[in-house]
Amino acid sequence: MAQRGVQVEERTFSCPICLDLLKDPVTIPCGHSYCMDCIKTHWDGEDQRGIHNCPQCRKTFMLRPVLEKNIMLAELVEEMKKTGLQAAPDDHCYAGPEDVACDVCTGRKLKAIKSCLVCLVSYCEKHLQPHYDVAQFKKHKLVDPSKNLQQHICSRHDEVMKILEDEYEQMSAAAERAEKQKELEVSRQEIQQRIQDGEKDVKLLQQEVEAINVSADEAVEDSEKIFTQLIRLIQKRSSDVKQQIRSQQETEVSRVKELQEKLEQEITELKRKDGELEQLSHTEDHSQFLHNYPSLSALSQSTHSSSINIRPLRYFEDVTAAVSETRDKLQEILTETWTNISLALTDVDVLLSEPEPKSRADFLKYSKEITLDPNTANTHLLLSDENRKAIITYEEQSFSGHPERFTHWWQVLSRESLTGRCYWEVEWRGGVCIAVAYKNISKAGTSDECRYGFNTKSWSLRCDANNYRFYHNQVLTEVSGPPSSRVGVYLDHRAGFLSFYSVSETMTLLHRVQTTFTQPLHAGLRFFNYLFKDPHGNFAEIIKPN
Repeated sequence: MAQRGVQVEERTFSCPICLDLLKDPVTIPCGHSYCMDCIKTHWDGEDQRGIHNCPQCRKTFMLRPVLEKNIMLAELVEEMKKTGLQAAPDDHCYAGPEDVACDVCTGRKLKAIKSCLVCLVSYCEKHLQPHYDVAQFKKHKLVDPSKNLQQHICSRHDEVMKILEDEYEQMSAAAERAEKQKELEVSRQEIQQRIQDGEKDVKLLQQEVEAINVSADEAVEDSEKIFTQLIRLIQKRSSDVKQQIRSQQETEVSRVKELQEKLEQEITELKRKDGELEQLSHTEDHSQFLHNYPSLSALSQSTHSSSINIRPLRYFEDVTAAVSETRDKLQEILTETWTNISLALTDVDVLLSEPEPKSRADFLKYSKEITLDPNTANTHLLLSDENRKAIITYEEQSFSGHPERFTHWWQVLSRESLTGRCYWEVEWRGGVCIAVAYKNISKAGTSDECRYGFNTKSWSLRCDANNYRFYHNQVLTEVSGPPSSRVGVYLDHRAGFLSFYSVSETMTLLHRVQTTFTQPLHAGLRFFNYLFKDPHGNFAEIIKPN
């Protein structure tokens, strides 16, 4: 009981800040007492905020209280020291070399009974008491005494590591889980938003599919009606022509037969008359002969002209020729109309066009098999390698005459028509124009209407060893770019893009055109360096896709 009383007295006369017996005790307005130096030091740290409070009850003072030494309390502390009420601890309570000492004790230090992982201080029983009494200290983490508290600081987070590894890992995992949980929620929100957007797009695309199907069905139905009407019209015209031919046939045959019958009757009458005259010629009685002669010698008037004019082999041939001419005109109209129909079909594009490829591998996905059409090749061009390579020859080739052949300019068109997205490459040497043109570009003559790049029906990149030049409708555009013996051509017919690339280890854009193509295009080649006499030095070859 005496020892309990000593402990109470010690706690009563101890400074709550340094936890030692009060030195020059002062009592502040809230009634709590401190060492004068301890409370001064505490308030000095609060001067910048301009507000001072009691470390124990947290009462705030707007003005810093003036400190006066508490004489009575000082005398009681001195009396305690004299009477020996501050009992000295047993020797076994002092810290030895192997023990963890109290960091607060002055002089000979007592053994620490706990270490605080927040304060990073070890405490004896007396100095640990505020961790049990003061609310702010109750949240601190107390562990068994440890000499090396600094090693429990996490170098990454600058936070206290827990002594118990499983507890540290659990708390660390919980913290990381909380952080990852936030990221997870953000990811889920993003995914859910993408799902919603995707579902909207799917619904929109489904609507587009239904709209496309409905539109296509209507177009097929309307087209069938129109073509049926056209077929019926042609059939009616065929029936009308047939009826007219038969009617005219009947009329002409009737006229001819009527004349034929009259001629036959007249012939019969003439034969009878001839018989009578023959009989009269044998009459011996002169008087009888002279009496009968007048009545027998008179001839009736002929019912037809002396000759019948007949057009040999010219009956209804003119009708056949007229029908053939109609057929040819109709075929021409249908051919032109079919081109427009084909373009209208290729213009059906619900989705936005994909961006232009970037790498050569991307371009090669649109490679198209292209060959040169011998029927269009000028006679000074020799085609080889499955009609993919053209070489200048100064001996004219024995090509047959063809209306599609270029007669003056040393040019050739491809056999294949180009629509949609297409890519091809041309290996060249000498002086070559790499072009695209409509099929109906003029072929015969020396005018610019036939020359690639000098009319509205063709686009041409002129390539030689020194530079590039682009021509369209007689307009020249200077083109800069790295020299290369291979040029790539990319066509997006629907979008109206035509691009030329220098092909080496990389793809370098030389020139791009954006326009509206009204017909399918054909690849073309033209040679302009006619003075280059080397038969192996002036050529162009459309590379076969791998």
